[in-house]
Amino acid sequence: MVSKRKLSKVDASEESCKTDLPKTKKSRISDKENASAFCGLENEGVFEELLRTSGIVLKAGEGQNEIAVDQMAFQKKLCLALEKHPTYPAVVKQFISGLESHIKDRNQFKNCLLPCTPVRTEGSRNLVHSYCESLIKLLLGIKILQPAVITLLLEKIPEFFFDIVGTFGTNFPRLIVNQFKWLDRLLDSQDLVKKLMQMVSVSPVPIQHDIITSLPEILEDSQQSEVARELSCLLKQGRRLTVPILDALSRLDLDAELVAEVRQSAMTIVPSVKLEDLPVVVKFILQNVKAADAVEVISDLRKNLDLSSCVLPLQMHSSQKKIKSQVQASSSLSQVTTSQNCVKLLFDVIKLAVRFQKDVSEAWIKAIENSTSVSDHKVLDLIVLLLIHSTNTRNRKQTEKVLRSKIQLGCMPEQLMQNAFQNHSTVIKDFFPSILALAQVFLHSAHPAVVSFGSCMYKQAFAAFDSYCQQEVVTALVTHVCSGSETELDISLDVLTDLVVLHTSLLMRYATFVKTILDSTQKLNPCQIRKLFYILSTLAFSQKQEGSYIQDDMHMVIRKWLSSTVPNHKQMGIIGAVSMIGSVALKRNEGDGASLERPELNSERDGQLSTLLDLVGFCCEQTPEIRALYYDEFASLIEKQKGNLDLQLLDEFGKSLVEDFPSDFVVDLSPTVHGSFLFPVKSLYNLDEDQSQEAIAINLLPLVSQSELGRVTAGASHQSKRAVSPMCLSPCFRLLRLYTAEQNSGSLEEIDALLGCPLYLTDLEVEGKLESLSKQEREFLCSLLFYALNWFREVVNAFCQQQDAEMKGKVLTRLQNITELQNVLGKCLAVTPGYVPPPATFDSEAPEAAPSINAAGPARKRSGRKKKADGSKAGSADRSQADDSSEGNQPDTELSELDKTAADREAGNPLAQLQSYRPYFRELDLEVFTVLHCGLLTKSVLDTEMHTEACEVVQLGPAELCFLLDDLCWKLEHVLPSGSTRRVPFPKERGNKDIGFSHLCQRSPKEVATCVVNLLKPLCKHMENMHNYFQAAVQNQGAEDEPGVNIQEHQLMSSCYQLLLLTFRSLFAWNGFSQHENTDLLRSALQVLADRLKPGETEFLLLEELISESFQYLLNFQQSVPSFHCAYILTQLLIAIAEKPMSGWKKEKMASLAKQFLCQSWVKPSGDREKGSQFNSALHTLLCVYLEHTDNILKAIEEISGVGVPELMNSAKDGCSSTYPTLSRQTFPVFFRVMMAQLESSVKSIPAGKPSDSSEVQLEKLLRWNIAVRNFHILINLVKVFDSRPVLSICLKYGRLFVEAFLKLAMPLLDHSFKKHTDDVQSLLKTLQLSTRQLHHMCGHSKIHQDIGLTNHVPLLKKSLEQFVYRVKAMLAFNHCQEAFWVGILKNRDLQGEEILTQASEERGSDEDEEDSAESPTEEEPSGSDTDGGEERGGERGGAGPGPSAARP
Repeated sequence: MVSKRKLSKVDASEESCKTDLPKTKKSRISDKENASAFCGLENEGVFEELLRTSGIVLKAGEGQNEIAVDQMAFQKKLCLALEKHPTYPAVVKQFISGLESHIKDRNQFKNCLLPCTPVRTEGSRNLVHSYCESLIKLLLGIKILQPAVITLLLEKIPEFFFDIVGTFGTNFPRLIVNQFKWLDRLLDSQDLVKKLMQMVSVSPVPIQHDIITSLPEILEDSQQSEVARELSCLLKQGRRLTVPILDALSRLDLDAELVAEVRQSAMTIVPSVKLEDLPVVVKFILQNVKAADAVEVISDLRKNLDLSSCVLPLQMHSSQKKIKSQVQASSSLSQVTTSQNCVKLLFDVIKLAVRFQKDVSEAWIKAIENSTSVSDHKVLDLIVLLLIHSTNTRNRKQTEKVLRSKIQLGCMPEQLMQNAFQNHSTVIKDFFPSILALAQVFLHSAHPAVVSFGSCMYKQAFAAFDSYCQQEVVTALVTHVCSGSETELDISLDVLTDLVVLHTSLLMRYATFVKTILDSTQKLNPCQIRKLFYILSTLAFSQKQEGSYIQDDMHMVIRKWLSSTVPNHKQMGIIGAVSMIGSVALKRNEGDGASLERPELNSERDGQLSTLLDLVGFCCEQTPEIRALYYDEFASLIEKQKGNLDLQLLDEFGKSLVEDFPSDFVVDLSPTVHGSFLFPVKSLYNLDEDQSQEAIAINLLPLVSQSELGRVTAGASHQSKRAVSPMCLSPCFRLLRLYTAEQNSGSLEEIDALLGCPLYLTDLEVEGKLESLSKQEREFLCSLLFYALNWFREVVNAFCQQQDAEMKGKVLTRLQNITELQNVLGKCLAVTPGYVPPPATFDSEAPEAAPSINAAGPARKRSGRKKKADGSKAGSADRSQADDSSEGNQPDTELSELDKTAADREAGNPLAQLQSYRPYFRELDLEVFTVLHCGLLTKSVLDTEMHTEACEVVQLGPAELCFLLDDLCWKLEHVLPSGSTRRVPFPKERGNKDIGFSHLCQRSPKEVATCVVNLLKPLCKHMENMHNYFQAAVQNQGAEDEPGVNIQEHQLMSSCYQLLLLTFRSLFAWNGFSQHENTDLLRSALQVLADRLKPGETEFLLLEELISESFQYLLNFQQSVPSFHCAYILTQLLIAIAEKPMSGWKKEKMASLAKQFLCQSWVKPSGDREKGSQFNSALHTLLCVYLEHTDNILKAIEEISGVGVPELMNSAKDGCSSTYPTLSRQTFPVFFRVMMAQLESSVKSIPAGKPSDSSEVQLEKLLRWNIAVRNFHILINLVKVFDSRPVLSICLKYGRLFVEAFLKLAMPLLDHSFKKHTDDVQSLLKTLQLSTRQLHHMCGHSKIHQDIGLTNHVPLLKKSLEQFVYRVKAMLAFNHCQEAFWVGILKNRDLQGEEILTQASEERGSDEDEEDSAESPTEEEPSGSDTDGGEERGGERGGAGPGPSAARP
């Protein structure tokens, strides 16, 4: 201890020397000074004399006092000299007076406060240590002088209150306080500390600072707690002394209670403390954390620590930079730098705590994990998680798991990460390796939100960090692209695309890395090739001469691909060539100088491009598919760069292509067509019959005939002339209309004749004729119809936005033509098995696409089409491939494509029969849906009022509406992922994902969502029309004159209603609405809905009010939904809207709505009840919604099991419950599964019993457990009536989970409430024992029937039942009632309670047949309150497991 104090003493004094000594050279004492000093000896007083005789020579001026003896020897000599002095004790006062006189001179006082210099004489042995204390400190070590010296020093401090200490000046107060540190002995430490604290109360801040920081070295151990409390009070009074107080407190040894109190004081000042003091406060809080309260402390710190105050100076600087003067700007920049340095220090403090304190690291992760609300999460959380990930290797997995979980729940939006990178890049840069590692891991995730977060990390890191980090980011992205993983590839290319758009010049530095992807193109599909060449073309042509080496490489690769004989390589060559043309043809800004360079560059670059285009043209002549792809790619380029292309260059590249269209596909309309064809040629679908002069037609059937015959007789190809294929008709027209619109500022007047011109087809009245045709003729007819449909689709794409009324009418007529042709095509496909249609999209891998469609599509189509032909039968047999074994146990996430398709078929939607052939139809553009602004016109209105004028009325029929909505739904499902969507980890046929969505994928999800929001008004009108239609249908239900027609119309309108609801759900369930930047879009969407209820009143409503109004608007549709699947989608839609914030009244409404749908009888127009696996899936979801949103789940379960199920048991074989018509014998497993799962889930929310619970709390928990156990008993006993395999499986699975929850949560409650509520506890255990006995019987039943699916559950269930036995025994022992418990053997019985004879024959008749019973002294219960059946082991009674009991003590 002594050595430690000595060492510290030296350190402290050394420090004071370093800080306070003036850095001046010591001058030698002149002879004159020596002489005067010698003369002074005669006049010296007691003070000087005693010091000199004891070994210290006082010096005046700059010289330090000299000591000639050891310090201890000096103190002993001086003490003896004073005590033996003749005038002792008066000599002490004289000595102090001498000291006081001596230190009146500031230089002499300074010498006394600074260390003495040891005297070194030549030739003599120096006994003095090289370092000596100051004179004052040596005097303080002498017992008889100490009190007087302390008083003298304290009295001197006020003299220096108003001194201004410069850089090299002497800080006298600090030197004085330093004298009190580390004294070997203090005679009256209480008095000294008291006086110091008094001095603190009156001193200026710098002196307060010095005194407080010195206290830990002055105090004795016994005084630390008292002084700590005083300092704690001082801390609360003001913020100026925060740093010294916390610094002092951190060096005191305090008890736990005081530490907690002081820490709480520090915690309260965190939000308001100065930024520069914040690191000290946080350091104090963290270094005193103990494992027990770590999570609580860190949680409080998280709430109080707000980094937004640190960001403010930075934002002020950036916003005011332009208007400030130079001086102000530099001042503001200094403030920003200080702010950033403070934040850096703060995270350094946290980093040290995390690295060296295991509890802090784990508590911080736990605190973040425990936060549930999205608003609770801050930038701080993300930075701390990155910090822990980079600092603690042992916590990396845990950190990654928490971060992933938070992203999936939407608690860590990308906006949060952007704020972190933008405002705290200096801090985050230190964690770059962790950022890179996490981004790489996140890109492998199966959750879209996590993948998106990972890609955003790459983008932010590239934008915020230096060149080294940027290079690492690009390298990582290139590695992802070359990895071969489809998802990684897509996301990485998307990130590179964003970087090349936002940071072209920065990415140009690393173009060499990006270019290496060209070596791995064999793994890329056409869509990815398009992205890659867009990136490379942008880099190659945006930076003048810098990108020339990339251009050369691209030319080389493209020429190699175009010269290849492999079709895929040619595809890639075409895509690459068009990308290069697009980059060359972009308009150049006058400011960038490129326009000035064009004449010089033209010769060389255009030479290369003309060579490339010649090669492309040569490839196209050989293969129609490649030519069609060239048309499509060029058209997509024009559409994507609309308005940005150089029209002169566009004309140069594209004119020859569009000139092909009239010569190849258009002929003059004539009554007869010469030539021999498989079918007679007939001109159909002419909308311009009144304009007979100069009429034209699309020469379709002759071209298809030529193409098909060419396929049969392959040798008859014409080498001299390019063969024209009908495959190129739609792509070439798409290019023509986009080229025309670009050249004529959007006008299509030059080609508007193509909208109404007829097609050369054949007679399409095929009813009854198809069976007589040969296979070749049927396939020819199918191909003809596919080409015609695709032509009409492209025509609608082209002219859908024309404002002229006549043009609008023609577009609607073309939509009618499409629906008519689809009906004919359906009939043809039904009798043409194995037919593969001609391709309509040319940028996909056809070999992969065909087999899956060919295998399932036509067969599915046939069954569906026959049903449609029969008229009214809309059955569900064609959905038998669904997994019936699950009994509707689908998670409550989404019924996506498959479910929608099945539901469409069930509703009789004719479009559903063609779903398998979607990849063989041309894609509709998003602009087509502007047609939805036309009103709806039902068949009945057409037939009665407007039959003769139908072609002139610009309104939409139900069939056309259904067609458009069906396509819109598929598009939204593809591009707007919902919050619950997960990616399949190992998808089959991954490459087919984007077939039919090529144009859609060029738009961002936000653009698509904006487009749909603009369509909401007409969609609402259509939905209101549906609502009115079905309400009228319900009112007129008894008066149907033509049931067949009505049923067909009902099915079509029902399909429209369902598709409308699906469109709304896809939009409002989009996970993009959770992002901050899309809040305005969400508001616009909700405003449209709310405006339907309160026209003109919604502009200034808050978001919450808009949500409520929209919710109420959609809730009004509940009365008119025509099918259970529509009810399911409406419920999902309302949940999507209500979840934005789910308030209490909305939960109540949701429960009420779900119950209403469950209590409704759902009958098809044909009179049959709805059923099937699709119905079961929707029922499962609606039942879950009801039980999750109801205020009393146990009461709801009891009502269904106590009212609905008995009604079902008393009904006929095919009957249902009268209260719950959806509960039938077919749907009972669905109800049973949901009730068991929700019961088990609800008991987990009952808090576990604690010893501290009051009697009332215990009684309330017992009551809830009593109801839960009673419900469990009712449900388990239903197995005696409904003993199907799925029900048994549900019982075994959820029975075990319920018992486990009871053991974990209820048994602690019974331990502490047994004595007070004995009867309630015993009743509870008796009821549960009856249920566990039934579970034991199920185990026996499973073994007897040797059902592997059921017996898999048995071991775990038996284990839980056995644990229950011993836990009850432990509970009785805890309450000193162990004698009320004994163990016997349960006989194996079947579900009805009958003994299983194989075991009965092995047992002695005299044995007890109960495991145990709980009985009172006066009453015996032979059937006992057995809590569990014993476990049989080999049939031997002696080896039987325990059969527990709960008994009255």
